[in-house]
Amino acid sequence: MPQNDLANRVSALNHRYRHHSAVAVVDHALHDPEVGRLALVSSFGAESVVLLHMVSITRAATPVIFIDTEMLFTETLVYQQELAERLNLRDLRILRAAPADMAAQDPDNTLHLRDTDACCVLRKTRPLQTALTGFDGWITGRKRYQSGTRAALEFFEVEDETGRIKVNPLAHWTPEDMQTYMDENRLPRHPLVARGYPSIGCMPCTTPVAPGEDPRSGRWRDQSKTECGIHFVNGKMVRKGVTA
Repeated sequence: MPQNDLANRVSALNHRYRHHSAVAVVDHALHDPEVGRLALVSSFGAESVVLLHMVSITRAATPVIFIDTEMLFTETLVYQQELAERLNLRDLRILRAAPADMAAQDPDNTLHLRDTDACCVLRKTRPLQTALTGFDGWITGRKRYQSGTRAALEFFEVEDETGRIKVNPLAHWTPEDMQTYMDENRLPRHPLVARGYPSIGCMPCTTPVAPGEDPRSGRWRDQSKTECGIHFVNGKMVRKGVTA
């Protein structure tokens, strides 16, 4: 579809659903032919359970894509298995980097020590783009409060690099909304949250966060990098902000 047509379609979707709740946006997006075929991309991280639960109660057969970088915390892998069973996720797709790519680019698993961007592309971005082939868009957990670059985030947006629609049902939520939803639905927390990890990525690149620190300060600590690279804004990989 031409980019202008897609932009017009996204603008119309934002107008149509501008007063809807997050659950309603998920429900309508998964059934609206104007949105197309969607997958939920989830890291099974600190706040992932909210969207996973919304999808499970609206359309449990929705494809859920989980990128296993093979450097995740054991707790994340266990949490992923527990949530998939508890929420009855019927189409969970676990993706990893192609063995040939791993052998060529990171045979000794030390790429993250030399080039974190290249490591993220190898282990996250490339597998995700492969997994999204055939989908018209994907659901993310991004929110306006996460950074200044997302202050105007809408429910629907165009991913310029691929021509897909990105759906952000939690765009208008606050941290308090997230906690309230988890409490009201009695959803299990990621076990690392209680141990000082409010934002959870790969084990080598994630550290605990001290009281008063920014929740994202434990990701790629002491580096300028703040994004894994799976999100794009205006056709460029985002380097400031927060990943879903």
